[in-house]
Amino acid sequence: MQIRYVLAALRKHRLATFLITLQISLACAVLCNAYFLIMQRIESMHIDSGIAEPSLALVKITGYDQQQAQDLNARMVAALRGVAGVQNVSVVSAVPFGNGGVRAGVHLDPQQKQSGGVIDFYLGDAAAIQTFGLRLIAGRLPSRDEYTPLTQLFPANPPILITKKLAAKFWPGKDPLGQQFWVTNTAFRVIGVIDHLSTVYPSISAEEDPDWTVFVPTSSGAGFDGKYLIRGNPGDMARILNDAKTITQKTVPNLILDLEASKRMEDLRSEFFENSRIMLGLLLSLIVGLLGTTALGIIGLANFWVSQRSKHIGIRRALGATKGDILRYFQIENFIIVTLGILLGMLFAYELNLGLMRLYELPKLPLIYMPVGAIVLWILGQLAVLAPALSASSISPMTAIKSA
Repeated sequence: MQIRYVLAALRKHRLATFLITLQISLACAVLCNAYFLIMQRIESMHIDSGIAEPSLALVKITGYDQQQAQDLNARMVAALRGVAGVQNVSVVSAVPFGNGGVRAGVHLDPQQKQSGGVIDFYLGDAAAIQTFGLRLIAGRLPSRDEYTPLTQLFPANPPILITKKLAAKFWPGKDPLGQQFWVTNTAFRVIGVIDHLSTVYPSISAEEDPDWTVFVPTSSGAGFDGKYLIRGNPGDMARILNDAKTITQKTVPNLILDLEASKRMEDLRSEFFENSRIMLGLLLSLIVGLLGTTALGIIGLANFWVSQRSKHIGIRRALGATKGDILRYFQIENFIIVTLGILLGMLFAYELNLGLMRLYELPKLPLIYMPVGAIVLWILGQLAVLAPALSASSISPMTAIKSA
């Protein structure tokens, strides 16, 4: 019975109903996509890099002659190993959340007709696997004689370690050990599978997985120099890094210590996600502002309708309607309006997501975010209409009729 009265009343106020429904639908569309973006950012910030971050720091130097790379690496590794507390030192091409690294498109056949996508390559010396703290889950580690120098971008036809996710992408359902892929004329042969190793610039996207990486054993030489990964006890890394910077400046005083890149891994991760934290704050502010505006719109409209219907409310009270009946009337009316807004908002949310996918390569909006947005708006609507509804239910029949 209440619904019939509510629908009749809404038909009399089509414009106001349409405007508040439109406001709720826009709130629903933005809320679903903003919540999705927030969860994506949070997931990205918790990406497992696969390395022992609290125990690691990077030292980077520049300004040297490539012909002296081998000698430079030997001097730097020896000097850094002399720092108190250092457990391991390795020459590496890059670290997660750092700069540089090697990205290349690969093919899964020697004729290079079947593309495997673009992946990240980490080059590391014989101590790098232990220094990184990589976890081998199948196959074997490279032997000493399998660490060879670069020819161009990579060593010649190197054996590699591949992450389990990349192995599953390249050869789903097959044993990756012994499989090969190619980058131009270089053939990469899988000898082992590691659990995790994130890309240098990890992110959650529709196009690639942050674990699509390989480790290439490489020996010291030109093109593979200047970046040194240090491992020590987590609690000592701040002191170890300061000592490492000091010893570096003494060991190679004529070269440049890159202070922006020479940091603890935890600091590199924190700086890498600085923009994500700012974006999270902006998205949360947007959601709070949007929900607040929507709530104020509902409250304003409900108050307006209460004042307009005082006489009607008084007559209903005089005919026996209880306070609960009046309260439920406004709650049902709000529920219907919000539901209409949510249904329209889900269409807007889908269209908005398609636009974001085209512009920013975001993944498709999962359907689970739709009911979450709907529940939030239903609760918000009921809370927003509660005060006006209670005010309406407290109107006495005599007061309403006298004021009419």
